Amino acid sequence: MHVIYQADNLFDAHLVKHALEDAGIPAFVFGEQLLGGMGELPLFGVLRVCIPDLARPEAEQIVAGLDLGGAPDDPIFDGDESAGLLPA
Repeated sequence: MHVIYQADNLFDAHLVKHALEDAGIPAFVFGEQLLGGMGELPLFGVLRVCIPDLARPEAEQIVAGLDLGGAPDDPIFDGDESAGLLPA
């Protein structure tokens, strides 16, 4: 098994899983059962979408084609003089 996507939330994990299954690639979400223990587990890296090793090239293209977004741009930058101030 190969980890094709590490999800931050359950919605993204299942979005990737269903997109892969629609293309005929068997996919599995691991870590879903651990979400109830989040108080005692690390917050990130629990959810993983895995596929058979032979399906990796096609699966990578499918995941890349999904608009899952990356890390949000930093809303506050060094040149922002009003950062942290409430509007008047």
